[in-house]
Amino acid sequence: MRIKQCLYILAATVFVWVPTKAQETKNTASVDCVNNSPNPWSFSLTADGYVVPHSEFFISPTFIADHDWLHLEVRYNDEDQQTGSAWIGYNLSVGHRLVLEATPMIGGIFGNTTGIAPGYEVSVSYKKLSLASSGEYVFDTREPSRSFFYSWPELTYSPAEWLRVGLVAQRTKTYHTSLDTQRGFLVGFSHEKFQFTTYIFNPGWLKPTVVFEAGVNF
Repeated sequence: MRIKQCLYILAATVFVWVPTKAQETKNTASVDCVNNSPNPWSFSLTADGYVVPHSEFFISPTFIADHDWLHLEVRYNDEDQQTGSAWIGYNLSVGHRLVLEATPMIGGIFGNTTGIAPGYEVSVSYKKLSLASSGEYVFDTREPSRSFFYSWPELTYSPAEWLRVGLVAQRTKTYHTSLDTQRGFLVGFSHEKFQFTTYIFNPGWLKPTVVFEAGVNF
């Protein structure tokens, strides 16, 4: 009789404990799901090292933060050396196979060059092909005669996920050559969150300018 009572008590304990434990597991899973929700922000940091003939080597870093439609960007040594800029823009994206992405922006320039600049970043991609361009018109508020248009278009093909090759052009006043618009080619490699690209401008026209770019997304 005592053994039978013990069995009843044990069965009742298991009956109560199992649903309680299942509920705890469900609640824990719900908490983990909330805690593991994706970060709505995305960030990238790139640094371009410029090897320009007859000029000193310099680095141009860029930091980007995106949150849904909001685009924030900070640059240094981009519009001019020893010059910074801060940008705000609106991210747009259309399409699935043929994808169009565009970001109209407005920026403030400060340093050796001071002014304001409307700008853009736009790209069209289809399978392994991509055509991208960034540009801005800098209104120099200190010396209006030094206002200028800057652009960087590139056409790339990606034969593998980790490799891209293509053509590139640049119009800039960050450094000076005898060519108003510089042309060249690029080779880029990527691994997980890291990218490395080499740009070679003006081969065959002048002594080449080489730009080494390293970047990370996080």
